[in-house]
Amino acid sequence: MNRQLVVALLALATVFAGVPAPAAAAVDQTAQQQTAQCTFPMTVTDATGTEVTITDDPDRVVTTNPSAAQTMWELGARDEVVGVSQYAMYLDGASEKGNVSGSGGLNVEAVIGLEPDLVLVPNSSYNAEPDRVGQLRSADISVVVFESGKSLDAVANKTERVGRMTGNCEAGVERAGEMRESMEHMQQALDDAERPVGLNSFFGYTSGSETFISDIMTTAGLRNGAAEANLTGFAQINEELVVDMNPEYIVVPDHAPVPSSPAYNSTTAIQEGNVIVIEAHKLQQPAPRAVEASEEILEAVHPDAYERYQQLEDESATEPTENATETTTAADATETDATESPATTESSESTTESDAPGFGVVAGLAAIGAVVLLARRR
Repeated sequence: MNRQLVVALLALATVFAGVPAPAAAAVDQTAQQQTAQCTFPMTVTDATGTEVTITDDPDRVVTTNPSAAQTMWELGARDEVVGVSQYAMYLDGASEKGNVSGSGGLNVEAVIGLEPDLVLVPNSSYNAEPDRVGQLRSADISVVVFESGKSLDAVANKTERVGRMTGNCEAGVERAGEMRESMEHMQQALDDAERPVGLNSFFGYTSGSETFISDIMTTAGLRNGAAEANLTGFAQINEELVVDMNPEYIVVPDHAPVPSSPAYNSTTAIQEGNVIVIEAHKLQQPAPRAVEASEEILEAVHPDAYERYQQLEDESATEPTENATETTTAADATETDATESPATTESSESTTESDAPGFGVVAGLAAIGAVVLLARRR
């Protein structure tokens, strides 16, 4: 383990302990310091304010939302996962895991039957179904509820934290470091680039400020027109605003239709064919693959910058291995899982099973007819 990696690991450990980070000179003192953050039992405070003790390195993990499942897959820890939600079935091998989704949300009995050491829950699920989390805790199961994150950096922080709690500390720090390095390379490649207005669109909703999807777009060199129009969170957008905004690019998850109406058809984006369709599990899940959504937008909007970005990535890959993880700050190290849903969403099922708006749409429409249900949190 190189010294820079150790510094990053210790900084993250001290953040969660709530004490100042040690000076770099202290890092090399003992091997025990280097491995301390992977030591169990471990106690963390989750989004509900509950202190959760993880007694041993978990080898039976249940993920109740797809972004947590994706994170475990990206950490190379899918063999530790014994249960997933129905929306995680796109992951290779997920169909072999227990399905913890029920007709009305999280299936508590299914989770308990899997005998998990740890259950990872998005904040939206807890808000919709606090009693179910209580039932799991009453069964003496360690349950960690994640707060909502609002940026790619928050997703990276969550990746580190999931790695730490599941005994995959080094993998978590490494994957988060890769994310941050890619984000930095995009920023470098976009230096002085002109940024056109973009709009994320899905079933009449959009991603305003304080959403990780907004950060996906701005990291890739777009201005978020919805944020500039003072929309916050995942919000409905009216067509008059679309006309006034006149986005040059529209970003759509692949499970949603390309918007088509006189208002949208009048925009530069539609008239010039500047519609960027991205796989929903990249665009709408606050998990490591969200960086790939930024890459695809960057390639479509700024092809020259994308070429430079690829050069920076290639150069980094050929350099001696050094973890590029920046020291996590206390402000960024909160429990972060960005499952944020529109305030109008009423389906407990959709908010339970999805991380960001859109993933509960098909099930929601079948359940309540023409009402659009959007929920896809982190």
